[in-house]
Amino acid sequence: MSGEARRVALVEDDADLRASTAQVLTLAGFAVEAFAAAAPALAAIDAQWPGIVVSDVRMPHMSGIELFRALHERDAELPVILVTGHGDVAMAVDALKAGAWDFLTKPFDPQALVMAADRAATARALVLDNRRLRAAAQEDEASGLVGQSPAIRRLREMVPTLANADLDLFIEGETGTGKELLARLIHRAGKRARHRFMPVACAALPEALEDELFAAGGDASIASATRGTLFLDDIDQASRRLQARLTPLVEDRVLRSPGAREPLPLDLRVIATGGVGGAAGEGDLADKVAPGLFYRLAALRLRMPPLRERREDVPALFAHLAGAAASRLRLPLPVMSAAVRDHLSSHDWPGNVRELAHFAERFVLGLIEPAQPALPDAEGDTLPERVDAFERDTIVAAVVAAGGEIGAAIRRLGIPRKTFYYKVHKHGIDLPDLRKGGR
Repeated sequence: MSGEARRVALVEDDADLRASTAQVLTLAGFAVEAFAAAAPALAAIDAQWPGIVVSDVRMPHMSGIELFRALHERDAELPVILVTGHGDVAMAVDALKAGAWDFLTKPFDPQALVMAADRAATARALVLDNRRLRAAAQEDEASGLVGQSPAIRRLREMVPTLANADLDLFIEGETGTGKELLARLIHRAGKRARHRFMPVACAALPEALEDELFAAGGDASIASATRGTLFLDDIDQASRRLQARLTPLVEDRVLRSPGAREPLPLDLRVIATGGVGGAAGEGDLADKVAPGLFYRLAALRLRMPPLRERREDVPALFAHLAGAAASRLRLPLPVMSAAVRDHLSSHDWPGNVRELAHFAERFVLGLIEPAQPALPDAEGDTLPERVDAFERDTIVAAVVAAGGEIGAAIRRLGIPRKTFYYKVHKHGIDLPDLRKGGR
């Protein structure tokens, strides 16, 4: 969890209670900033406040409820825990419905405060992570190469230089790493951007389409890409026949069409892609591509790294892809849950960016299954503890399955509404966070 999120702004006008509460939170690992009144706390807690807030309700001049409302206007995702007397419970419940994180009644169990603060800090850390990821993705989006790993930074820095160098390029990398994206970025950044970027899927090109490719004219002809870029995707999987026809084109920049009287000169840049070469730099690639074609294309080679080599880029890349999917599908962007964040960091992503993009799309569509709760330890948990764990997980699962609709969840559980809310409070289930995708 982010250390910033374990900061607590404690607002309490009673000096003794303020000191004892601060001590409890400090011993639990929180960095506490104490305020004797709401006004100075409001002045110190702006929209960028990284932690959480714990505030008494009854205070002179400005109440904790008024403080919560003012803070909620600045940042609706800032967790505010209210501490109330018995006579203020109804008021606190209203604040909870309006977005307050939780409330405790005096005298409260110190452990209950620590647990509520822990849950609030966890949620705050997720919110802060989401904001940073969106900001990082937006910053990188202009270039199209999202990430801050050394390899991606180098490629991003090379794009402007390569764009106008007019050299043929060979981009190697595993499937789904974004080789075509890099090729398109290089095309768009240079003088050829006004002309066609023509992709050719070499791996499965039928002979009929191959003949159209080498025709003297037409939209499917290489001739239509003159002054632009010819993109030969998976050239190492092209048939020998296709490679033989491409070799003179790449070497001489002329199109020899069947039946044509004269070869047609072309002004082309060629960018090709293929799988990863061996340790010597060529490996299987030189065996799969005709030598005259390979060495002409491989004069300048670039490598797109797999995601497992740039794990630090996965969260920002995921945020970028999820944002793009939400925009395309015209859906709101969900809040990233702890389960999703754990999956992003622990999965190897063998399908690379393509697999991550599919995961981001399922995330936006709400098709990511919530993580299954761990079973209680058979030796370390008493029967009441196991029952409580089962009860809590059953309620959480019902709310998730009902899409956050409390009425539907209660019907699934088959219990009275009053019992539902009693158990929610008993087990410390944060319904607002659960509706946003938390647990």
